[in-house]
Amino acid sequence: MRAKELPVDKIDSLRLEYRSLCDTDWPLFLPLHVDRQVMTFISDPLDEETIRRHYFEPRLRPWQPGCKHWLCLIISEKTTGIPIGVTGFIERSDGIAEVGFILKPEFQGKGYGRESLKDIIQFALTHYHYHKLVATVTSGNEASRRTLISAGFLQEGTLRKNYYLKGSWQDDWLFGLLREETG
Repeated sequence: MRAKELPVDKIDSLRLEYRSLCDTDWPLFLPLHVDRQVMTFISDPLDEETIRRHYFEPRLRPWQPGCKHWLCLIISEKTTGIPIGVTGFIERSDGIAEVGFILKPEFQGKGYGRESLKDIIQFALTHYHYHKLVATVTSGNEASRRTLISAGFLQEGTLRKNYYLKGSWQDDWLFGLLREETG
């Protein structure tokens, strides 16, 4: 199935709608990835060319299960059509996908993260039949931790000094959600 043919119209959401990332989304994607508030627990500052070549362009390629790149969807408000962030998942092994999302600062704290996460959970489990979804969060990112837990994820462990960020090694929190744990 090609990226533009993904059944994102099957994602049922109260306030949000989704579509596949396309090349005209660069003006949304770049500011998200250079915003220091947004990237605090995700990445050290990167230059525009690195973001484009290593994070944006690979996500434009057609996606299907087994791909080595992220399925990346644009999240927009239904009522306004305003793009508010990105979400998606990447297959980590047979039957297991890692989920993630990034929201513009002005849309954080409004429940959109939790809603989009629940939508992506349902989409990944229903349409791609993953048996487990996982997420990795840099320690200290309490907002993402709370969002994952509120969506049904369990914190399964900590990888000590696993991620180099802000000039030192950071712990990663590992979360998991099994298909049978969803309602």
